[in-house]
Amino acid sequence: MDFSFSEQHVAVRDTVRRLCQSEHQPLIAAAEENEVLPRHVFARWGELGLLGVRYPESDGGSGLDKISDCIVREELSYMSQGFASSWSAHSHLGIWPIWKAGTDAQRQRFFRPAVQGSKIAGFALSEPDGGSNIRALKTRAERVAGGWRLNGSKLYITNAPIADFLLVAARTAPELRGDAVSLFIVELPAKGMVIHKLKKEGIRASETGLIHIEDVFVPDDCVLGERLGTYPVILESLSENRVGVAANALGMARAAFDAATAYARDRLVAGRRIGDYQAIGHKLAEMSAQIEAARWLVYYGAWRVDQNTLDAATAARVKLIASETAVAVSEQAIRIHGGAGIMREYPVGRIHRDALVYVIGEGTSEIQKNIILRELGFKP
Repeated sequence: MDFSFSEQHVAVRDTVRRLCQSEHQPLIAAAEENEVLPRHVFARWGELGLLGVRYPESDGGSGLDKISDCIVREELSYMSQGFASSWSAHSHLGIWPIWKAGTDAQRQRFFRPAVQGSKIAGFALSEPDGGSNIRALKTRAERVAGGWRLNGSKLYITNAPIADFLLVAARTAPELRGDAVSLFIVELPAKGMVIHKLKKEGIRASETGLIHIEDVFVPDDCVLGERLGTYPVILESLSENRVGVAANALGMARAAFDAATAYARDRLVAGRRIGDYQAIGHKLAEMSAQIEAARWLVYYGAWRVDQNTLDAATAARVKLIASETAVAVSEQAIRIHGGAGIMREYPVGRIHRDALVYVIGEGTSEIQKNIILRELGFKP
């Protein structure tokens, strides 16, 4: 077994680190304060091949693997989860289903421009009343001449305020069954679709929306794959993305730990570095161990994706451990900073707020536990 990154993986990591340090870092303070993501970063990501890192070159991607995808996520998240969240919603949830199940025309029209960064994508799944039950979604699609009419609402949709198109999940039949759920590609702006930008406590630089959908027309050629019943595609996309967002969580945990370690070296109490006091030192040791465990679980999950052997329970374990680690480590980082931990000049408060998003988004920790329990033969 080889646990080392390849030369290609190291090159991807170094490219993203340089980009973050030289170009993105100066943008973070304003993006967080104003809750506006600079749109030009998508074009820059596209120029560097970072939006299509895990897609085949024949389809316009960079032809790399899921491990590379997770490296990009980890490094972006180390810098700013707001930037990383928008990248993730675009480069995976917003376009992976099109790559996986779309027609050739849909890939040419939507996927390729999105990989290049000239169009921004989003994935409209969550609803105000739906919670985590995808099959119970209420947004409906009714057959009309030449296409479909959509009605409903979507909540907490990343990139919605800045997107050029959204993948919208809607019900095409009243029964609560998987084949009654399909994906529709909606180009924006769209008549009948109103998007309200939401103000958030976490991932502020990533723009999130509440969407009202009233009689929005979608032509037949914008039904994903020009077929109904793409619920399995949604499930597969979410499972793989749980490994991806686990890498996001890993990046945040690393950032919080590094900030806490630096503070513990520099801060003196009674002439001693606070890290030399056992109460603080033990916290750092435990944080280090938690991060190392999460790291190998994340990249094991990525390897399973590349081997085409990822299952829902494995993805749930990866996401559960990594997201809870990010929350725990960032909280301890605040404690180590003491009063400074809640001051905005230090990053640990922001990291903790951002980390909390991932024990909720992409399936709550409780949902991940339910998935694992079902694999164990129980019926939660």
